[in-house]
Amino acid sequence: MAITKEHIRFSIYFAFHLKKNAAEATAMICAAYGENAVSHATCKRRYQEFRQGDFSLKDESRAGRPEKIETDELQALLDINSAQTEKELAEQLGVTQQAISVRYFTKFYKKKLRTFLYT
Repeated sequence: MAITKEHIRFSIYFAFHLKKNAAEATAMICAAYGENAVSHATCKRRYQEFRQGDFSLKDESRAGRPEKIETDELQALLDINSAQTEKELAEQLGVTQQAISVRYFTKFYKKKLRTFLYT
């Protein structure tokens, strides 16, 4: 049986109700499921959440990685108007300005730099 994150969270919850501290919970869980089953930092964070009344064992939704943009989409917008700012491009594509900046650098600037260096 594969040990899931929810299973580990329940084990931390169980140790919390046994009045074990985070270090003891970590040791118990690692002894039962393997050395790297859970970190002490994870147990401490979960204990803090339990003390605040959050007993959820499910994953919370979070922003995660920004949307991935295709170079073709970016190129099409630049073909229409090459004077657009990163912020304007980001708004049109529905991504962050940083995503535009990273995509532009990896696709266009590196290519120009490589051409410059090796010719």
